[in-house]
Amino acid sequence: MENKGTYYVNTDMGQDKKKIQHRAAVLMLQGTASDVGKSIVTTALCRLFLQDGYQPAPYKSQNMALNSYVTLDGKEIGRAQGVQAEACGLPATTDMNPILIKPIKDMYSQIVVHGVPKMQMSAMDYRNHFLPQAKTIVLDALDRLREQYDIVLMEGAGSPAEINLKDRDIVNMNLAGWADAPVLLISDIDRGGVFASLVGTLELLEPHERARVKGFIINKFRGDLALLQPGLDWLTERTGIPVLGVLPYIPELRIEAEDSVVLDELQYRRQKEKEIDIVVIRYPRISNFTDFDALGWEPDVVVRYVSTADELGEPDVIILPGTKDTISDLTFLRERGLDRAMKEQRHEREVQLVGICGGYQMLGEKLLDPYAVESEIKQAEGLGLLPLVTTFAKEKRTVRVKGTAAKECPLRMGENKETGLTIEAYEIHMGITERDASAGLRSEGYRPLFVLNTDLTETKEIEDIKEAVSSAEEVKTRHLEGCGAADGKVWGTYLHGLFDNDEFRRAWLDGLRLQKGLSPIGETFQAAVYKTQEFDRVAEIVRNHLDLEQIYEIIGSRNKQMI
Repeated sequence: MENKGTYYVNTDMGQDKKKIQHRAAVLMLQGTASDVGKSIVTTALCRLFLQDGYQPAPYKSQNMALNSYVTLDGKEIGRAQGVQAEACGLPATTDMNPILIKPIKDMYSQIVVHGVPKMQMSAMDYRNHFLPQAKTIVLDALDRLREQYDIVLMEGAGSPAEINLKDRDIVNMNLAGWADAPVLLISDIDRGGVFASLVGTLELLEPHERARVKGFIINKFRGDLALLQPGLDWLTERTGIPVLGVLPYIPELRIEAEDSVVLDELQYRRQKEKEIDIVVIRYPRISNFTDFDALGWEPDVVVRYVSTADELGEPDVIILPGTKDTISDLTFLRERGLDRAMKEQRHEREVQLVGICGGYQMLGEKLLDPYAVESEIKQAEGLGLLPLVTTFAKEKRTVRVKGTAAKECPLRMGENKETGLTIEAYEIHMGITERDASAGLRSEGYRPLFVLNTDLTETKEIEDIKEAVSSAEEVKTRHLEGCGAADGKVWGTYLHGLFDNDEFRRAWLDGLRLQKGLSPIGETFQAAVYKTQEFDRVAEIVRNHLDLEQIYEIIGSRNKQMI
């Protein structure tokens, strides 16, 4: 590529110039607001550049999200960058998202640096005490990516026109300046006011920031382009900046989302009646909601996200998903009467209750937080549906795992597939969950779900709460994962991504079908293939609606397909 060689980067806030021997091209995608499509457009361009013969890589210096992704080396980053790495054909690394902010409660977050939780801070403390040192972290990560790949696609956050935050910005225009990156500004026409959003954003930028904006992308258009054209012409004449393309609204998008704001659309979308109705509880700190994407892709399944007891209806399954604040979200369930409604559904209609990660912890007898890891509440009563006690540890467990269904796995599966099923998944949690020693005979009717090929005996989390572990033997048997009632009506696990396993997902769904008197239908699709096809589908849509030649010119490269 034309821009490889020796470069100097002026890192103005007190750092000396850095000499870099090999520097990839950079292109920054910023938006006029959150949820305008920055992540999806970045993902599509990742795939496009890969298709065109380059090796791209994604990058977001600072991300705020509860839907996270575990790298191969067991580190935690924002899910969007993990998905974008997959679109690039790369294993994700923490350089792609060196700082991850995970909100715990209003104005208070866990700060994850290069995949490891470092501290919990208020928004003000983060701004005053962490951001001054963050520049080095994010630039070093970007430098490493630019030394390894051809094009780095930098995703901004929120809006670059948040003038109250600009003086210590490390994710939008300041970062673009440090990297000397051209910027494409994206706006969502579906929410209205697209021209005001674009022009207003430019007006709030400093002249040198405005000069970095090399093109506009208008996203989620549903109408007749001929009717929009006069506005596009006016926009170019008014600003001197070209519109590089108008992207259509893409229905049934099957690329994992990062921000739970997308659930607003799912919640109000008219759902078709299907044979299996699965409800996911949407509490305030829901995390890793993409665990259930593959279930929603199944032809016989509808997945609904609800927040009140009145919305439950008559589902076949109620899922308690992951959460960043288990005890607070458990309180939310009780305040909304969801706890009572779920138990009534279980007894009256034999609805299956499932807990994933934080939801798994809620299903137990007690939750203990002696180190105030998640909240100031040191102890809370669980829902009492599984004989378990969870103790929150100081260290987070983030790991990818493989395993099989346990011999006595109590899950109701189709076609006698209770055993022998293999699974791959990942864990992200700060709790250790074990049998309640006081449960006595009440715990005899419960069985582990999976046998994993990992051993926790060497991890820091065991050291941190070894007082809470009653015996060394219990530690050694922790490769037995999850817990379920013998009748399969209640079960829980720490495993995220469990339903991405095709054989397991379909066997479990067919077990539900048999319970309802329906015939099993077997495998319907492969989730990994679906994801690959979706990357290609979205890339093709973007290719057909953006001026790629102009984009290549902006980043100082050429389209290899045109050479």
